[in-house]
Amino acid sequence: MDGADNFKLTKTHKNQTPKEYWQELISHKKETLLKGFELFENYLVIEETTEGLDQIQVIPLDNPKGYYYLPFDSETYAAEGFNNVNFKTDTFRYSYSSMTCPKSVLDFNMRSKEKKVLQQQEVLGGKFYKTNYQSERIWVSAIDGSKIPISLVYKKGIKKDGSNPTLLYGYGSYGHTISPVFSSVRLSLLDRGFIFAIGHIRGGEYMGRQWYEDGKLLVKKNTFTDFIACGRHLVSEGYTCSKHLYAMGGSAGGLLIGSVINIAPKLFNGVIASVPFVDVLTTMLDDKIPLTTGEYDEWGDPNKENFYQYMKSYSPYDNVEEKEYPNILVTAGYHDSQVQYWESAKWVAKLRALKTDNNKLLLLTNMDAGHGGASGRFQQLKEVAMEYAFLLGLESSK
Repeated sequence: MDGADNFKLTKTHKNQTPKEYWQELISHKKETLLKGFELFENYLVIEETTEGLDQIQVIPLDNPKGYYYLPFDSETYAAEGFNNVNFKTDTFRYSYSSMTCPKSVLDFNMRSKEKKVLQQQEVLGGKFYKTNYQSERIWVSAIDGSKIPISLVYKKGIKKDGSNPTLLYGYGSYGHTISPVFSSVRLSLLDRGFIFAIGHIRGGEYMGRQWYEDGKLLVKKNTFTDFIACGRHLVSEGYTCSKHLYAMGGSAGGLLIGSVINIAPKLFNGVIASVPFVDVLTTMLDDKIPLTTGEYDEWGDPNKENFYQYMKSYSPYDNVEEKEYPNILVTAGYHDSQVQYWESAKWVAKLRALKTDNNKLLLLTNMDAGHGGASGRFQQLKEVAMEYAFLLGLESSK
């Protein structure tokens, strides 16, 4: 990346490819991730992310200093170019979604700066009014002082009295960003008083490439402590309390959940771990599994002692202890080629043997599913309904 971790944009003539002919158009910025660009006859459109927020910059080619950014009216959202195939046009097409606004496709006139909504995701099952809901973005201090963003959505009118049931979602691996976008199925939780939160923890790329580097290999534990800091902040600021706080993650996010409940078992009343990667050492030591050696870049090579000891210190299965744990729902897929179903089975068996509480510990193995869960729209909705029933059941038992 030529020393530009967050990327930069250069140009050159087709016959002048050596580096000494490169001309820098967009410089590298520590705080800004360059995601891509679209070139039109009269405009250059830059897609970037600054401080976690998507930005779309329009640069007139006849007046580069006259650049401007598209305006967005939400504290937390996602926006990107969408199928721009016409070179000779003044129209830039993009998609936009926030936690209160369904996914929309818009045309933006780069000359007049007018925009037009072409399509918006339909919300089925009753009338939806986005004005009934509110989203915000808050910042949390991690144990090393880093500022971790949380995106929140809830029904208007909540009080910060510690009584709101809250679901905190996280992933934090592979540089994958969990975007703060709309979910129609999530409305059933919000309408029942839940706050939904996304912890944009390290290991993802929400805050740029370094955000990813600071949550992998020998600093992977930042991912887990960031998530714990998010949960504790939601409690300390009165959004919720531990008896109403829940957590959820899948795959590598299931590793997150498994590690977090080993470190801070009393922070959450209940957690959901979907197809969780929880037997880290056993899996990473088996180089006959096709995916294993390619994962060394993410987790490290356990054949090297420093990586072995570090993985062992956070692997959920290897750190189950004789103590109280929160209510737990674990799901697995029998045909999962990425996280084998027996990882969940081993982990649950060890939890059942050692945990000292009477909280729920449920394991559901879908005999027809793979890593992505149930296939088909209605089967997926049934899966979501089951997960929500678990959370609502815990709330109703209070």
